[in-house]
Amino acid sequence: METEIRIERVLSATIGRVYDAWTRAELLMQWYCPNPQLELKVQADVQVGGEYVVEMGPHVVRGNYLEVEPPHRLVFSWTWDSAPDEPTRVQVDLSEVADGTLMVLSHTGFATAEDAANHQLGWDPEIERLTALLLPTP
Repeated sequence: METEIRIERVLSATIGRVYDAWTRAELLMQWYCPNPQLELKVQADVQVGGEYVVEMGPHVVRGNYLEVEPPHRLVFSWTWDSAPDEPTRVQVDLSEVADGTLMVLSHTGFATAEDAANHQLGWDPEIERLTALLLPTP
């Protein structure tokens, strides 16, 4: 089984809008939780070495930005407050394509395939919410 996650999606938005959705707290608060019923709080200091904290109800994930290359790449560490595991790594690469923006998300460094699968269950609904957020408004 895989111990890393890779999600590719073409989003119907400009590369700038997609990058903003990944880096602006007020936009992250609209999609960055798999369960929309949970209260979501986001703090994001988007610069190399800057910290982010995402509170999803009782669940808190945090990390540091490792690479910040607007509007093409964002790389950050990922650690749950509730788990003593080593940090994992999330990389988001964005590129312009005919239909909008190709987003390639990879989340690597999981100790087990089960841990990766659990995170996949979280990313899937989040990416659906991101896709919906970025749909063009009529």
